[in-house]
Amino acid sequence: MPPDPAALPFVDEHGVEITAPPEVVWEALCRVAEGSFSSSATARFARLLGCEPAAPSGPRPLAEGSTIPGFAVVEAEPGSKLALAGRHRYSEYALVFHLDGDERATRLRAETRAVFPGISGRLYRAGVIGTRTHVLVTMRLLGAVKQRAERA
Repeated sequence: MPPDPAALPFVDEHGVEITAPPEVVWEALCRVAEGSFSSSATARFARLLGCEPAAPSGPRPLAEGSTIPGFAVVEAEPGSKLALAGRHRYSEYALVFHLDGDERATRLRAETRAVFPGISGRLYRAGVIGTRTHVLVTMRLLGAVKQRAERA
């Protein structure tokens, strides 16, 4: 069972303005999330960390109950909110996407929530959050959604 995102401590939030309506951004977000986290390299990394879930399953496009390596879809409100959550040896985490907009533009925000228990968790946090690797990956993901949505 994935963790409840609301029960996890806030880590950070990043956003991007997209010149497309929320419905178009939603479709782009689902495709980019699935594509980004479903590569064979991501699946190997998820198994190495002991991620739950470690493999893709469930309905497509992404909907509540779907999984991709490292994440379960715990909430899916098309055009509004996509909440992904998971856990591994060093952390319990959630990545919650919020879409706010109208027919002209959408603000897409990626909110990260996580807990890093124990010494191993603190070291993992320092390696991922402290080095800004997490920020770079999140911004790359948001940029890919923006590019895909604006091309549509």
